[in-house]
Amino acid sequence: MLHVRPERPEDRSAVEALFDRTFGPDRHRRTSYRYRDGLPPLKELCLVAELDGRPVGAVRFWPVRLDRRPALLLGPLAIEPALHGRGIGRRLVREALARARTRGWRLVFLVGDPPYYRRFGFRPVPPGIVMPGEDPGRLLWRRLGRGGMPRRGVLRRAEAPVAHAGAPAALDAVGGGP
Repeated sequence: MLHVRPERPEDRSAVEALFDRTFGPDRHRRTSYRYRDGLPPLKELCLVAELDGRPVGAVRFWPVRLDRRPALLLGPLAIEPALHGRGIGRRLVREALARARTRGWRLVFLVGDPPYYRRFGFRPVPPGIVMPGEDPGRLLWRRLGRGGMPRRGVLRRAEAPVAHAGAPAALDAVGGGP
């Protein structure tokens, strides 16, 4: 039976190996990693899917900013390649977004496949929002909860953990970093 739980420090090597199997060992060269490099993921939003006691899926979130607005960057999301199509990614993303919403986060970005992420409410960003160096057709976003969506801005890495109303002031690392 599939079990989704928070990522623990002892999961780090298995999760990193899963990310490598899914995206390749050169995944750190991708533009989105510039936004993660040297920053810890947000511990309370990093989840692992376990099947028979072993990690078979994982999702992480990172703090970013749209100009001065705090936001989240979803990713990576990885599922054991042999288990694609079994709803593991769907369960991880839905649970992680629900956790983000309850913790006060209101804006989530990701770089990914629009048809896959559409089911979770993600849409392409408007032309006025950019992530420098990234393919604008793969930059997606969604709002958590009510409120308007910004129409312009530059997505920037958070140089330090982001705090805002409803979110913890200090955001802890999972296993010490990306």
